[in-house]
This record gives sequence, structure tokens and C-alpha cells, in this order.
Amino acid sequence: MNKKHLLAAFFIGTTLIWQSCGNKDAQKQHAAQQAERVVPVSLATATEEIVTGNQTYPATVKPLNEAELFAEVSGYVTKIFVTDGASVSKGQKLYEIDGTRYTAALDQARANLRIAQSNLDRVQTDLNRYQALADKDAIAKQTLDYAKTDVANQKAQILGAQAAVTTAQTNLNRSTIRAPFAGIVGISEVRLGALVNPGTTRLNTLSSVNPVAVEIQVSERDIPQFVNLQKSGSAAQINAVLPDGTEYASSGRITTIDRAVDPQTGTIKVRANFDNASNILRAGMNLSLNVKTNSATEEVIIPYKAIQDQLGVFNVYVVGDSSKAEQRKVELGIKLGDKVVVKSGLKVGEKIVVDGIMNVQTGVKVAEAPAGAPDASAAKK
Repeated sequence: MNKKHLLAAFFIGTTLIWQSCGNKDAQKQHAAQQAERVVPVSLATATEEIVTGNQTYPATVKPLNEAELFAEVSGYVTKIFVTDGASVSKGQKLYEIDGTRYTAALDQARANLRIAQSNLDRVQTDLNRYQALADKDAIAKQTLDYAKTDVANQKAQILGAQAAVTTAQTNLNRSTIRAPFAGIVGISEVRLGALVNPGTTRLNTLSSVNPVAVEIQVSERDIPQFVNLQKSGSAAQINAVLPDGTEYASSGRITTIDRAVDPQTGTIKVRANFDNASNILRAGMNLSLNVKTNSATEEVIIPYKAIQDQLGVFNVYVVGDSSKAEQRKVELGIKLGDKVVVKSGLKVGEKIVVDGIMNVQTGVKVAEAPAGAPDASAAKK
């Protein structure tokens, strides 16, 4: 019985070894086939030329002036002078907070000031009288000193009363909220009868409308170009494209370049101003900003079809002397119709895959499909 078991185990082990060897041989054969596989593609060569075109940047509309309007005194909202989304002028009334107690506080402060002024007049008259008597040695010097002290104290009382009047007047003024500049208000965040508190209750937001700014992030490499645009003040080279794909009627001017480059991204914020009389450009709107550019030196150019966009990271397949494809990261410049400028990652004369990219992997051999053959992009793996 034991011999039978041993014999069965021997046969099973031998079978497993044969299968394992067979699998390894199959894997090697598959790998060899993969290595020998040649993918038909169409190739292009990176060239260079002096280019003129548009560099497109994602952009955001920003008001030149924007203010959140908060209550500065507490109380109930008794009046709202403007409708939601209305245009307002500088100094125009927007909200009124119940000012009854602030008016009363101002009246009380003014009354206290008048009392302090009357007391000063009285003690000043006493001091004048005592000074005349003291000149004749008709009163004790101590009496004159007391009179001088009374005058000084009363002058201090007047200063305090004047400060109280100023505070009361300020609180009364702040019970009426006015527009700090001309612009458009948003949707009111409070309604009539709402209780507001100073510094915590936001009433509305006011944004200036005309002109407006359009902000972009620019590579540190392109800073000289935008400095020149800012100095020239030219409006012919800056155009905006609206979210619906139409071009905005007015051109813009580069007005501001931020003070520093973001070390994390290697970019700097640039602002262009646009006329916006019709209020088409709204705060927070996402646009595309086209900047016309002329390269001073020759740039590397390739077909745009060769670019692979992977979440904002751009790659191409480069074919070397061994005819093997290698994926390489590139940085793009301006787009020129069906071509694009490559800022870095590719040299003039290098060959890249244009059609058939879906069938290509790093290390796979490629061969250019003969003229007249079916589109290489349709070739099966």
C-alpha cells in the first residue's frame, strides 16, 4: 500500500514539473514574440522655425475692486435701498440699521460737551478773577493754584466730551451702509428686520465692473515676453475667448505682473485689464486668454496629433536608431493650427510617432507604414 502511494506521488510531481517547464517555455516564447512584434505607425520629424501664433492660457475674471460689506454696528435692518444685482455709485446708500439709539447717544454726547464747555467758562472766569487779586497780593497763592487746576481739569473734560461726540457720530454714520466705490452689488444676504452684529454679519458683496482684470499663470520662462507687453501697452496682442467659444469684442492690456514666482509651480501671476461697459465679463468667470507671440529664435515644431495629454502632462513617443519607441515628457508652447511648439523634451531631427499611438508601448519596435496603406491608427495589436 505504501509503495502504491509513493508511486502515485512520483507521477504527480513529475507532471507538475513538466507543466511548470512548459509554462516557462510558453512565457519565454510570448516575450520573444512581443519583442519581435513590429507596430506599423506613421512618423514625423521634429523641425524648427520662427513662429507667430497665439499662446492660450486658462484665465479667470477678477474685479479690480471688490469688498464684502459687513455691519459695523448692531441693530435691526430697517431699510434696504437697492435691489439685488443693482448698479450703484460711490457713496450711494445701500442699507440702514435702526439708528434710534445712536441718535440718542449723539444727543447725549453733545449735551455733555455743552455742559463741559459751560463749566470751563465758569472756572476760567474764576481763574481770571483770582489772578487779578493775586497780582495785588489780595488772596492766598493756594486759592490761585486751585483755580488753575480746575481750569486744566475742565479742559480735559471737554476733550473727553468731544471724543464721545465723535464716537457717537461715527456709530450713527455707520448705521447707514454706503457703497465705497461704484460697481454692482450681489444678492443681499440679509432682509428687512434681520438682526445684524458688527464685524460678523455680511450684508452683501460689491464688485467694480468696468474695467475688469483677467488673471493668468505664466511660466517663469515667459516673463520677459510679458514684461515687454506691459511696457508697450499694446492691446492688439491680448484677446479673451468666452466660455461659449466666442471671442470677446475688446482687446486687453497687460497691466500687472506679480512680485514673485511661485516656487512650487514655477509660474507667476499676470493680469490684463479689459473694458467691460456691457458687463459681459463677470467676476469668477473662466476664460481662455490668447496672447499673440513672435519667437525671436527658431522653435521646435511637431504635429499636434503626436501629443498624448494625460491629466495635463504631455508626452510623445520618440523612435531611436533601434526603431524602438520611448515615451518622453514634453513641455508645449503655442499651437499653430495642426502643429505645436515644443519648449523642452525634444530635439530637432528626432522622429516621433504620429499615427498608431494607441498600439505603441515603450520598448516596442515600430515601422513606418508604407504610403497608401490603411491608417496606422487603425492597426490591430
